[in-house]
Amino acid sequence: MTTTLTVPDFELPSTGNKTFKLSQHLNQTLIIYFYPKDATPGCTTQGQQFRDHYDEFKALNVEIVGVSRDTIRSHENFKAKYQFPFELLADTEEIACKIFDVVKMKKMYGKEVRGIERSTFILDAQGKIIKEWRGVKVDGHIQEILTFLRS
Repeated sequence: MTTTLTVPDFELPSTGNKTFKLSQHLNQTLIIYFYPKDATPGCTTQGQQFRDHYDEFKALNVEIVGVSRDTIRSHENFKAKYQFPFELLADTEEIACKIFDVVKMKKMYGKEVRGIERSTFILDAQGKIIKEWRGVKVDGHIQEILTFLRS
């Protein structure tokens, strides 16, 4: 789905002892990817794929941030262990999750639980969503994003 919704400014704690403020990232294309949980198999693979293609994104003047409801401490450990070259944002109060509407009821081990639906958003230099993917399957997703950015 493609839309032209402008994302309202928000700020969240970021790895690297920083605060991420959307309005400070409006000079370039930005990928915001939401993932369920640090250090789980799918989320680790997804982060590694963004890491492994990071130079390709940078060459296209694209910055990447990952977002989950985990704490900064959890994010710092996850980022260090897998050497992610991009920041992870701690959305413990679901500020960005609400803006992007990514928290859904999911089935886990036969129980209904609230969790982040794996989703990726591309914002242009004005903060408008120019492409979104929801219910992302990790395999092949990085190539989809790169193909879109190059088109």
